[in-house]
Amino acid sequence: MTEETVSQLLQTKPDITGDYQRDSESFGRFWGKVAAFLERVPLRRGDWTEASEAGHAARERFLSLYADQIYRAATNDLRSFVRVEQLVLDAAGIVPGLLPTPEALAAENAREQKDKLGLEIAHGIFLAHVLANPATGMHLCHAMLRVTEAGRDWAALYYATGKLELPTATVERRGRAAIVTLLNPRFLNAEDGTTLSDAETAIDCAILDPYAGVAVLRGGTVEHPKYAGRRIFSAGINLTHLYRGKIPLVWYMQRDMGLVNKIFRGVARGDTDPDELYGGTHEMPWIATIDGFAIGGGCQLLLAMDYVLAASDAYMTLPARKEGIIPGAANLRLPRFVGDRLARQAILSDRRFDCDTPEGRLICDEIAPPDSMDAALDRVIANLTSSGVVSAGGNRRALRVAQEPLDLFRRYMAVYAREQAYCHFSPALIGNLERYWNAAQRRL
Repeated sequence: MTEETVSQLLQTKPDITGDYQRDSESFGRFWGKVAAFLERVPLRRGDWTEASEAGHAARERFLSLYADQIYRAATNDLRSFVRVEQLVLDAAGIVPGLLPTPEALAAENAREQKDKLGLEIAHGIFLAHVLANPATGMHLCHAMLRVTEAGRDWAALYYATGKLELPTATVERRGRAAIVTLLNPRFLNAEDGTTLSDAETAIDCAILDPYAGVAVLRGGTVEHPKYAGRRIFSAGINLTHLYRGKIPLVWYMQRDMGLVNKIFRGVARGDTDPDELYGGTHEMPWIATIDGFAIGGGCQLLLAMDYVLAASDAYMTLPARKEGIIPGAANLRLPRFVGDRLARQAILSDRRFDCDTPEGRLICDEIAPPDSMDAALDRVIANLTSSGVVSAGGNRRALRVAQEPLDLFRRYMAVYAREQAYCHFSPALIGNLERYWNAAQRRL
């Protein structure tokens, strides 16, 4: 029996009939054929690309009609809250072929980024359709704003002792402040798969601390010879891990819909709708301190803060062009701080913002000498808590509903999910990392 050609494969593309069961079976058979074809065709050949694109186009057609039904099946008709990292696994078992199986993902995760098959693009397409639907999208946003299991597990210890030390993040109560410190010293406090859960756990504990009135985000001391013994806020995404294939696509969604959005909006109050119109989050003001630099994801974090204290020698960048990815929610938030033109220069043309400049002060509230940051932070904490913080939540919600209500964030993330998927698996990403970051020579 001769092997099927790409032309013959494309001739078997199914049509939508409107019958969910029938369409699930016919599209599932097609995705199975595409998967088998891709396994035997060398990666990056034209036939491979055409077959892969046909599989994703079929997903777009199928999900345009059935994303709501699949999501409701995965969440017990919206009665259960399922985080994105579990949702993509659960949905894979609802319609075979729609999303990669756990076994396929395990094999994909073992490959370096340049050798991946791009199976997770299906995750981006699926999440884009879920988020595009107001009902399912808002429900998923709610799921990601709930306290995590780890946050619940560690909360009692933190509340009792005022301190929690995790491998890559700590949270400590100091007076009226809950201080979260990011720890990835070998990689200049970059974010990766080893840091995400600990950081969100610490943020959950800080926001829900009944004894604190303000939360602080800092970077810990690092090991790099150039900065050894100094605090660094964040080097952004761990580009070495990205190049080596250790950052799955769903990581971006976990991060921006989870820990970053919790800083911006607070933690959902159980089953209460977290939309600003219903006031369903527990929140408090956040302070960030920039020691050294805030690169990429570090700069994105600043855009979710209520107050930014920066060392006079610190700087901020969003090197999205040199990385080849979308910088989280910065495209949504940065123009509010610096205007559209400067935002485009930062995102599309690598513009750097030195904190102690007129442009830098559009993001930073206060500049202090590098050796006086601790004292300056104590002063900021005292100022923000001296008159009480009862109105902080109300004022934050009022600002958000005027600038970025939850429904606007949902719509942004729908676009982000799909576009980031294609960026994450683009050959240009590998070229950028090798050209600008010498990634091929760096070790994990």
